[in-house]
Amino acid sequence: MANLGPSDSSIHTFTTDRQRWKNLKGFARENRRRPTPAEVQLWQALRGNQLGPRFRRQHAIEDYIVDFVCLPAWLVVEVDGEIHAVPEEADYDGGRTHALQERGFLVVRYSNAAVLQRLPEVLADIERHLKLLLG
Repeated sequence: MANLGPSDSSIHTFTTDRQRWKNLKGFARENRRRPTPAEVQLWQALRGNQLGPRFRRQHAIEDYIVDFVCLPAWLVVEVDGEIHAVPEEADYDGGRTHALQERGFLVVRYSNAAVLQRLPEVLADIERHLKLLLG
């Protein structure tokens, strides 16, 4: 499967405009300061190019802050807590996922429980997506 996103290299730097970034910056910083235990565990496995390409955490894309993104692969990784099972939150997540897909990103979601209890399987799944997207 080929890369889903455009070949424009500007995506590596600019995934939102300055005004949106001003509005989102505080939220992104707060999320980086107070990650969930599952986000901490997954970040320890993703950081430092351990799976190959670089991942960013709590990164702004358009109007959204995503948990993790690998920009070269156009891959967004979201870690969902129990709140995401609430119907209103699930509806919001669906709209957000659709918006990111429209932008060219593949969005994969894992529950907190999956990350905390089956991290090797989650990482293998992420690696599989990276191989498909990067060739």
